[in-house]
Amino acid sequence: MKKILYIHLLVSSLLTLFSCSDKFLEEKRDMTAVNEEVFQDPVLAQAYVDYVYGLFLPANNGTGFISTNTASESGSYNNIFAQTTDELAGETDFNKEWAAISFVNNHANKYFGQRMSTNINNNTWTRLRQINLFLSEIDKHGMGDDLKNPLKGQMYFWRAWQYFELVRLYGGVPLVLVPQSPSVGDIEENSVPRSSTSDCIEQICADLDMAVELLPGSWSGANWGRITSGAAAAVKGRVLLTWASPIYNPNDDVERWQAAYDANQEAKTLLVQNGFGLYTEGNLANGEAWGNMWFKEEGNPEAIIVFGFNNMPKGGNFTKNSGWEQAIRPREISGGGSVTPTKQIVEAFPMKDGKRIDDASSAYVYDANKFYKNRDPRFYKSFAYNGAIWPFAGEEGYRVWTYSWKENANGAYKSTETRGANGSGIYVRKASNINASNAINNFEESGTDFMEYRFAELVLNIAECAVGINRLNEGLEGLKAIRERAGVENNDGSYGLAAVAGNRDKLFKAILDERKVELAYEGKRFYDLRRWMLFDNETGMNTRLGIPVLNGTRRTGYRITVRNEDVPFYSAVDPLLGEAAPLVNRNATSYPEGIATYDEYVDYLYDNYFLVEERDDLDRTNVSPAWTFRWYPEYYYFGIHQGVLEGSPYLEQTKGWNSFDGAGTFDPLQ
Repeated sequence: MKKILYIHLLVSSLLTLFSCSDKFLEEKRDMTAVNEEVFQDPVLAQAYVDYVYGLFLPANNGTGFISTNTASESGSYNNIFAQTTDELAGETDFNKEWAAISFVNNHANKYFGQRMSTNINNNTWTRLRQINLFLSEIDKHGMGDDLKNPLKGQMYFWRAWQYFELVRLYGGVPLVLVPQSPSVGDIEENSVPRSSTSDCIEQICADLDMAVELLPGSWSGANWGRITSGAAAAVKGRVLLTWASPIYNPNDDVERWQAAYDANQEAKTLLVQNGFGLYTEGNLANGEAWGNMWFKEEGNPEAIIVFGFNNMPKGGNFTKNSGWEQAIRPREISGGGSVTPTKQIVEAFPMKDGKRIDDASSAYVYDANKFYKNRDPRFYKSFAYNGAIWPFAGEEGYRVWTYSWKENANGAYKSTETRGANGSGIYVRKASNINASNAINNFEESGTDFMEYRFAELVLNIAECAVGINRLNEGLEGLKAIRERAGVENNDGSYGLAAVAGNRDKLFKAILDERKVELAYEGKRFYDLRRWMLFDNETGMNTRLGIPVLNGTRRTGYRITVRNEDVPFYSAVDPLLGEAAPLVNRNATSYPEGIATYDEYVDYLYDNYFLVEERDDLDRTNVSPAWTFRWYPEYYYFGIHQGVLEGSPYLEQTKGWNSFDGAGTFDPLQ
């Protein structure tokens, strides 16, 4: 985190060193020039590649763990897709009621992008133009293969990345593999129709194969964090897994599962050869290794694709702080307190023997009033609950309190969080650095990197593909590897999963459930629900797998109130704060008889003074009838927005969506 890993920064420093920097910048501004010097000088060519990295990576103060750049026209990062799942509450364009599904509404996702103009903007087609320009020019000017090939490999990767971001939202899109001229009026050469989804998948895989061939297996020093051959191979596995999933494979074609399995296995072989694998430094039994993996940089075996940040002072020319730490920390200690997990995601975490919280065969009885007890070790590394210790620099014993009470029976709730209460009564603490400081700029100078693709996802991808080709035991073994690293107890020989062995659908469900826990708040949940078509049960998939439907529900949180002898306790002041607390001191150093540790004291407080209830005001409450999550089947294959179709009459609209000339005709399943 102290190194400048965010590669976009390299561009600024390089461009100040060379006489042709003005030409380089002019080319970036107006998109009409081809500066041959850029493709002759390896340093300038590298600067060009780094510039393209910067077009895709999060900006300064980005919250990469919940944000995506594929939800908006401009490519700006936001958390719309996380809110369109069971991870976060909130109304978005993709979970609310509309009068009609129409290409004129914002639910026709605008990420498709606009036609290019002479002014460069960071959106889909200008990014592709910059990549295509490089790939079309770099071979013309005599640069040696040893210098040129790794640069080309990175650009092939980013072209594939951009196309996959489009294809998994829309299905087939126009395949443009040469640099187009900026649009001034209607330019015929830019009028490229949508290619079939299958042709797009084929081209994406071809680009990734080129990247694998041209890229090294690892980078070191200042180059650590660049795309490797293994990263390109892993993304190919992700692409083909999506192509094999029900959204594009409704007939469950096993050949697609086999192709995805082969690609992911090839990626694993290549990555392992270059030192990648599950991060295991630290105690596995208590989840220490799982919790530590976010804070190792170069040499981190888990980090297949990493979006780097640094902890340089806010406002500097080379500052790329991560906004994650500030966003998740409580307002009581100058954090943002803006990430409020749902009760639904909290309850997805199993007990510490791997059994579901409602599984009567678990060795641990789930207590809804002490929901934090005896949970999967990842629970304690993912959430900070009322009474939990959540250290930061200068306060190793900081304790989180999120309870409330009333002054009288008719009064409003008062929160112990006097600077602003958390919306759901529990905090996300995943990837939080216990050495983070709020002394300067309120946790904002954080350098915690975001692993966009980590080895655990690859293991789960292989497990899913193995189940897809009926190698059921192999799929189970992948799940067991994930749970072993997480520190889950192995009481049944399968880390709590013995009941799903040998059943294809139960294993698919177990893998999706595991992804929900292992990859929580890493930007994967929306795409998992969508590729398995699990929002609404229109295909019967929810029934088939036994997965609850999100459509028609409300995301909820926790309300923790103060009670005494099972009745509400009314007080004008915080009933549990300080030596003179009206009820009991939550920070007591001497405990009641029979209680020896702070953890036991927290249990005592819950048993005697806290009441945990469901809080149902995370989603909108100011409408009648009550707001519920509304997913439309058309969202499985997004339509093209009016703004694009107005300037691009050659584009077919997606089936299920309307257009200027009637119903859409493009079939994303072809």
